Amino acid sequence: MKRRLLIRLLLCGPPASAVLLGACGGAHATHPSSGPGGADASSRSGPAHAAPTPARAPVATVPGAPYAVGIRILRLRDPHRTVALPDGRRVPRTLLTIVRYPALGKPVPGERMDATPARVRGPFPLVVFGHGFAVTPAIYAHLLHSWTRAGYVVAAPVFPLGSAGAPGGPDESDLPNQPADMSLVISRMVADGASATGPLAGMVDPGAIAVAGQSDGGDAALATAFDPRSRDRRVKAAVILSGAEIPMNGAFAFPARGPALLAVQGSADTVNLPSETALYFAAAPRPKFLLRLAGAEHLPPYTVEQPQLRTVERASTAFLDVYLRHRAGASFRLRADAEVPGVASLAAFP
Repeated sequence: MKRRLLIRLLLCGPPASAVLLGACGGAHATHPSSGPGGADASSRSGPAHAAPTPARAPVATVPGAPYAVGIRILRLRDPHRTVALPDGRRVPRTLLTIVRYPALGKPVPGERMDATPARVRGPFPLVVFGHGFAVTPAIYAHLLHSWTRAGYVVAAPVFPLGSAGAPGGPDESDLPNQPADMSLVISRMVADGASATGPLAGMVDPGAIAVAGQSDGGDAALATAFDPRSRDRRVKAAVILSGAEIPMNGAFAFPARGPALLAVQGSADTVNLPSETALYFAAAPRPKFLLRLAGAEHLPPYTVEQPQLRTVERASTAFLDVYLRHRAGASFRLRADAEVPGVASLAAFP
């Protein structure tokens, strides 16, 4: 009973702010406010805003036959790092991680817990996703689902001190520790994929790894991909959604050569200002792409707001197809999906 409740909270969020998918017993979603307690409201330049429009259940948004989506919940423990609890105790740093993966069966809008993996079509590229401050991966379920349907294993850890359910409340000062969390998830997923047995055996391509994230999670992903102090050289591509350099760490020198970069930024974002994205984007090496979302705010275009969410899904999938799968025609799809009059435009430096 406790495990079932934990899974529901991780996938759907609290009952009052649930992102409901097929696995959660519903087809519509509501979205929590992003003011105090919302994504990165405390660390940026103004209040975050949430869209009131409910999201529909995930549907295929990319060409080709989509996959069914399976879900597993992993508990990953770092034996070398600890977390301080409000009562003063220190415990091993533990990441509850929601893993979506291509599964056997008919592609449907919902997701199946512990479904049989589609190993015969694998291994698949891996995307590790970081959520924003004071939320969980649940609110990004539509986006993460779309990547999985397109043939990616997507692992989304719950940061132990930066999430909505952190003991004693979310603590943004823990942000500099999150790049190491993302590397830990990469290592565990690669190890599980390389094992001879186990639920994810044969599912992860160790040579095709991306990091992604939104807001504070985007900061962590950017540092994991490019910051010399925390760079993980296994990363081949990065998708940064309204993110920037980690404020507590200060600016860093980008490498002369690095992963492919897709930066996404809303023009009306008052939390992560467009100027912050422009700053790191100018310093990043090629190949790099900047997807500008006209009139979009901080969180809604990655959770519920249409047609922005659909544009992000399609453009980011095409980007991953170019740099992780090297698919013919994906570069054309990237440009076509990212240029939507009145919605989005793309600056490309391949």
